[in-house]
Amino acid sequence: MLGRVNHIAIAVPDIDKATASYRDVLGASVSDKQPLLEHGVTVVFVNLPNTKVELLEPLGADSPIGAFLTRNPDGGIHHICYEVDDILAARDKLTADGARVLGKGDPKIGAHGKPVLFLHPKDFYGTLIELEQV
Repeated sequence: MLGRVNHIAIAVPDIDKATASYRDVLGASVSDKQPLLEHGVTVVFVNLPNTKVELLEPLGADSPIGAFLTRNPDGGIHHICYEVDDILAARDKLTADGARVLGKGDPKIGAHGKPVLFLHPKDFYGTLIELEQV
């Protein structure tokens, strides 16, 4: 079911500072900032030869990233995103096997313009998992 790792997401308290660190200190290619209102985040992608790192900053008072940063003020790894061929088939198999999909269970459009779902971290050893349809 799982394909390649699409990205690893890091919640950051200051996306401009984090972007500068990846670009200027580590020499990485970074995207422009992109606000995702539906998800309550602003994102920047660090482009690597084999995957991406997604920097996440809260957007609005109800952002789930805000709650994460309250518990982890310096930031930290928030989730890992895996690619799947068919997100609805993946969702149906996972829920049939007892995994919990966050929200209402319907895919939303993610930062890459593709359907995404999140899986409950308690079902995957404390790791929040995002699935993105390729």
